[in-house]
Amino acid sequence: MMPSERKGPALKFSINQSELQNALTIVMKGVSSRATLPVLAGVHCRATGDTLTLQTTDLKLSVQYHVNALVEEEGETVIPGKLVSDIVKSLPDAAVHVEAGEDAASIICDAASFSLKTLQAQDFPAFPEVVPQQTIAVPFPEFAAMVKRVARVVSRDESRAILTGILVTNENGMLRMVATDSYRLAITEAPLPDSEAEDFQAVIPGAFLQDIAALPRTDDQVTIALADNQIVVRYQDTVFVNRRLEGTYPNYRQLLPDSYATRVEFDTAQLAAAVKRTSLLSSTTSPIRFDVNAASNTTQLSTVTQDVGAAQETLASAVEGEDVVVAFNYAYVLDGLGAVETDRVYLEAQDSRRPGIFKADEGENFLYLVMPVRLS
Repeated sequence: MMPSERKGPALKFSINQSELQNALTIVMKGVSSRATLPVLAGVHCRATGDTLTLQTTDLKLSVQYHVNALVEEEGETVIPGKLVSDIVKSLPDAAVHVEAGEDAASIICDAASFSLKTLQAQDFPAFPEVVPQQTIAVPFPEFAAMVKRVARVVSRDESRAILTGILVTNENGMLRMVATDSYRLAITEAPLPDSEAEDFQAVIPGAFLQDIAALPRTDDQVTIALADNQIVVRYQDTVFVNRRLEGTYPNYRQLLPDSYATRVEFDTAQLAAAVKRTSLLSSTTSPIRFDVNAASNTTQLSTVTQDVGAAQETLASAVEGEDVVVAFNYAYVLDGLGAVETDRVYLEAQDSRRPGIFKADEGENFLYLVMPVRLS
């Protein structure tokens, strides 16, 4: 071999520390934490033209990010993900120079330099090529707000995998997200700006949608596309490919009553504060009781915990319909109220044995159903 020849893959590029840190923060979502293949714990780096492409996968979720860089030598390598992320976070906001040879990479920034063992780029899985069948585009602020409203209801019980997802549908230009853990149900809707958008239905992992909703906020659109068993999400310079959740989502519509016996209007902040105060004496097994009185337009919140004590608070509330007494798990009520951004919120109830429904005021299409706790 001639001395001037370089053996194996190589690359050399420079990039600003803050841009590299942002890129790594995004792609680290795809790094496998329990990798059976060591290469899956790495970040695949490819430098071509004036672009650095970073890619990660855990074989379920794949993430690809493109960022501008000063590329001096084109090539590819795989660098240990957590290690390079921790290193770049610790560097000053200055130019970072990266050079990789056959089995090692150097990272230099100001007076700091690191040398890391690399992994074989040819062992890294190719990025999935997915042919989308249905596609919708949503402005990112709208998308993120909708995900945050329903995400806290998503189940964490892997034994019912379908409930760990969010049902996302588009029907007649109305985008809807639904989540349930079988004890409560959250539904949010918003009109899609593109009235020509295709009808769309998929159950998408809740944790995955939360990761996307947590990305830096801009007014750009998020594009969600469906293939046979995969979801493709594009946002700015990032592409995410994840598996769809297979199975039939519960028929949540049958839980929604056609009418109510009682409708109560509250100041959202006042109700949330009163529930928090009352819950100080409520254990996980002691519900908060809502005692609605139509004649006085008041609602008394109360709880009793054996061997601890009792609490009660009376709130002014506009009541339409009959008196009703119904009890709920206080943490569930607080989760629902935490997702309401309007100043007023409504509680609709039929009786003490059927679910209560909290609804945001006009302007925000959000519904939160909570199963009642049986009153003794």
